[in-house]
Amino acid sequence: MEIIAIANQKGGVGKTTTAVNLTASLAAKRKRVLLIDLDPQGNATTGTGLDKNDLALTMADVLLDGVSLQEAIVTSPAGFDVIGANRELAGMDITLMGQTNSHELLKTAMSDLVTDQVTGQKQPYDYIIMDCAPSLNLLTINALVATDGVIIPMQCEYYALEGLADLSQTIDRLKELNAKLYIRGVVRTLFDARNTLANDVSAELQTHFGDIMYDTHIPRNVRLAEAPAHGMPVLTYDRWSKGSRAYQKLAAEVIEQSRK
Repeated sequence: MEIIAIANQKGGVGKTTTAVNLTASLAAKRKRVLLIDLDPQGNATTGTGLDKNDLALTMADVLLDGVSLQEAIVTSPAGFDVIGANRELAGMDITLMGQTNSHELLKTAMSDLVTDQVTGQKQPYDYIIMDCAPSLNLLTINALVATDGVIIPMQCEYYALEGLADLSQTIDRLKELNAKLYIRGVVRTLFDARNTLANDVSAELQTHFGDIMYDTHIPRNVRLAEAPAHGMPVLTYDRWSKGSRAYQKLAAEVIEQSRK
């Protein structure tokens, strides 16, 4: 089982879109996937067809009240498992301020998915995908402490480069808390090949990150923008759209990484 955080301290880069649609595309390739929403906005939850305000248990119950992850799992209309989030997660930093090992709450909760404490059997997931909030708050730190690798969605513009530099420094600092933490890959999102700046930034990223750049470019695509309003991953909404095909290609790259 691989645990992957989708993270970027900068907002508006397609992070939640990537988390939902990568999860859906992995599931379509017969991988067993769990999506964990760690953003109080709950957009990843609603993007799978769930009503975030109608969930019996959410990540807030797991992190604040000690509910097990297994109890909070629901199967979404999109066909894969989800642990949802809503505004109850807001203010977690203040609630847990001063609590010992508050940065390890998710890692501790994740242990019952790694191995069933009763049977000793591994839990039935190939991937756990975590959608992080667009900030370096306690929720994001919990994700980075619990994860194996980070996928960074990256819009090809100047300010996004600054955000990527900040996140890279954060990951280096957090290696003291999680020695396994590394950047699994950088994926270019909202990409418009007709834009000169986008191509220039893309080339600069390729020069700097080399092998960890995914070949897949996620294009600007109307179907990708429309799908969340219908509570669907784009794979369900319009399987043959450019956005859907791009995320299917990205999923294939992620699976190939795992094989290597």
